[in-house]
Amino acid sequence: MGLSMSGAALRAGVLEAIVLGGRLMLYPTGVLPERSAAAPHERGHERGHERGHERPPVLLLHGFTDNRSVFVLLRRALGACGRRQVETYNYSPFTRDLRVTARHLARRVEDLCERTGQDRVDLVGHSLGGLVARYYVQRLGGDTRVRTLVTLGTPHSGTRVAPFMDAHPLVRQMRPDSEVLTELRAPAPGCRTRCVAFWSEFDELMDPTGTARIEHPDLLVENVQVTGIGHLALPAHPTVIAAVRRTLDGPAPIARPHPGAASVA
Repeated sequence: MGLSMSGAALRAGVLEAIVLGGRLMLYPTGVLPERSAAAPHERGHERGHERGHERPPVLLLHGFTDNRSVFVLLRRALGACGRRQVETYNYSPFTRDLRVTARHLARRVEDLCERTGQDRVDLVGHSLGGLVARYYVQRLGGDTRVRTLVTLGTPHSGTRVAPFMDAHPLVRQMRPDSEVLTELRAPAPGCRTRCVAFWSEFDELMDPTGTARIEHPDLLVENVQVTGIGHLALPAHPTVIAAVRRTLDGPAPIARPHPGAASVA
């Protein structure tokens, strides 16, 4: 068992190194924010847009020190066949308070709804991006606009990794005893957004590993464990991408289950 786990950890580490190399090459392509797509009626009668998209639009939020370039593969998969509009949100690299970014996100969601003619959107957040999205949903009334929130390797209960980085205010907000996480532990009765949290036992930035699960009695939650995948690979791995797409393609469950655990091999 120990040898097997060591082999899996080694493979996950090698994959992380490969993904990091790709991230460094792609990073310059995502520094500038993307241009917002025009509303369907503003695009004229382009093929595939006359009737709009079949599903709610999706907004992707990157993690700490990243940018929209991390979602190249995920964005392509979610937008395949033109069934949904997929956009990315680059928040400022100088952000010092994720709550401020969550308020900016609220405005971006309103703009996306207006341009697409949809009442609700889906959000996918990697790492810190998932916390920003959850704060918007849970504390700023975003559940009226967000149908499904998917998080990938997000420290929902706080992470203790890299204590030497506590000088950065955003890192301090991701600590277990932070004011932000205390707010997110507060009651959230009636929250209408479905939350799906993907987590991995080989996520090296989650300490403890289970912190990437959402544990909240008032939220409609599904926690999904993925195997053999590290933090950087979560938004790029084919298995995770396929699972995220299935999550957004399927109907949200009506029941409000106990925060349980599913797994994706």
